[in-house]
Amino acid sequence: MANLSLNSVKESYASVKESMKEIMQPYAEKVQPYARVLAARAKNRPTSQSFIAGLTEDFLEFHGDRRFGDDAAIIAGVARINDMPITVIGIEKGITLQESIKRNFGAAHPEGYRKALRLMKQAEKFHRPVLCIVDTSGAYCGIGAEERGQGQAIAENLMEMMTLKTPVISLLIGEGGSGGALALAVADQVWMMENSIYSVISPEGCASILWKDSQKMQEAAEHLKLTAQDLFDMGVVEQIIPESSPKEFSKVYAVLKTMLYDSFQSAMQKPVDELVANRYQRFRQMGIQ
Repeated sequence: MANLSLNSVKESYASVKESMKEIMQPYAEKVQPYARVLAARAKNRPTSQSFIAGLTEDFLEFHGDRRFGDDAAIIAGVARINDMPITVIGIEKGITLQESIKRNFGAAHPEGYRKALRLMKQAEKFHRPVLCIVDTSGAYCGIGAEERGQGQAIAENLMEMMTLKTPVISLLIGEGGSGGALALAVADQVWMMENSIYSVISPEGCASILWKDSQKMQEAAEHLKLTAQDLFDMGVVEQIIPESSPKEFSKVYAVLKTMLYDSFQSAMQKPVDELVANRYQRFRQMGIQ
């Protein structure tokens, strides 16, 4: 019955996707990059918690980095997608104001990235695929975070993820800012939601540096090439996931769940050496025309 349900979802998705392309194409071409930035930051946008609930079953959260403490900005644990056990790690901004303060608005501390790495190494040990859900304006840059080795924690993640001996998919669901996002995006494939962004710096920060005027953020957004379509065209990401209204996001989850299941199943069949080599080559080929 599970396979039958999966196949029916695939068939319906194929037809819906073609219809969606025709409907959305004229609109997508008119959407300005800064409008995508605002959409990625929208208060009613589903967060990592919502994606975990919509994509997985039986999620069990783990806490702590075994060095300093637990960072609420990063949610990490084990779950299932259909019959497949996975490790899932998400950067969480929070929904209410009180929760956002608790989650530090998705700006992770070094202990958050070390917690994520601890769960990734555990996934490698048991050969579970890893799903990273990214939504952050950047890693926290406070004094305490720097004292505890923020740069080192991010660098360790980049290095370890490059040679992680299990499949990894990173999904950008909102903002993907600088090293804070990249620390969970050294993956076999990087997917982006249609209205997510991925950039080395925010448009406001870029405008402040280049033009000494943060009000030129719309012009900066144009030049940064931070939209999902821009990054897909440059070969930085492999998939753009079409979106719907927040009230109908359950349809998006159903499609995305099927895509993740199929991709992980395919990746799990590859020899580990081939998997790691392909990941390395993926990054080496970026920027080569």
